[in-house]
Amino acid sequence: MFGKRSENKPQNRIDSLIGAGTVVEGSIRFTGGLRIDGEVKGNVVATEGATSSTLVLSEQARIEGSVDVAHFVINGTVAGPVRVSESLEMQPRARIVGDVEYTLIEMHQGAVIEGRLVHQSGKSVELKLAASN
Repeated sequence: MFGKRSENKPQNRIDSLIGAGTVVEGSIRFTGGLRIDGEVKGNVVATEGATSSTLVLSEQARIEGSVDVAHFVINGTVAGPVRVSESLEMQPRARIVGDVEYTLIEMHQGAVIEGRLVHQSGKSVELKLAASN
């Protein structure tokens, strides 16, 4: 419990930055931490198996495409589906237009999702109808 380092913790440092005013056309695959202040027209995907990967999307940033990461902190806009395997934090100016698959979610007042919310759990749950007498 104490002293053990979890593999699923968010990345505390930013390894790569896409600055304000920068437009990237094409998909991005990354490991570690990525901060986007500009615009991406393409998919943003963490390398498979990177459970500590973190994507930070600032208030003025925009992604037109899908997002697939372990940890996602968003205060900008995503137009496309979002899949977050660990934690999603939506800050007050966050906006997602598309379906969201998540394990843990934190939404601040003002955040908007226009799409379906699908909770992912590691467990399979079978629902049964109650028997009537």
